[in-house]
Parts: sequence; structure tokens; C-alpha cells
Amino acid sequence: MRIKVLGPGCKNCENLADNTKAALKELGLEAEIEKVTDFAEIAGYGILSTPGLVVDDKVVSSGKVLKPKDIVKLLTK
Repeated sequence: MRIKVLGPGCKNCENLADNTKAALKELGLEAEIEKVTDFAEIAGYGILSTPGLVVDDKVVSSGKVLKPKDIVKLLTK
């Protein structure tokens, strides 16, 4: 599983990364979380507002900080 947090490195981006780590821990999964701060790469995903969350090259969220329970739901679909 490849997970990317898209954003400039702001507090919301950090919170989304932390919540993603918590969700992975809850599920007993391990995955590397890559932080993408390059605006051209972020734009390539079609994200207009950050933070964004990408799982296996599919955008699953943008413009909000998901709670760990919401990320668990996305990862178990």
C-alpha cells in the first residue's frame, strides 16, 4: 500500500499524516507515508485544496483533515 499526503507541509497536512498513521496502527497495517509538497505534483492529482490523501495512486480525500476512524473506513473498502 502506498499512501501520500499532499500539501505544502502545513499543520493540517501534519495532522492528516498523523491521523493516517493512527488508522494504520488500528488496522495493524504498515505502509510508508510519503509527504508530497511539490505543487506541480499535487496539481497532477487534480487537487485544488489541500491537504489531500492518495492511496495507491487514487485520490481518496482533499481539502479536509480526516479523523482516524474515517481513514480506517477508506482503507477497508
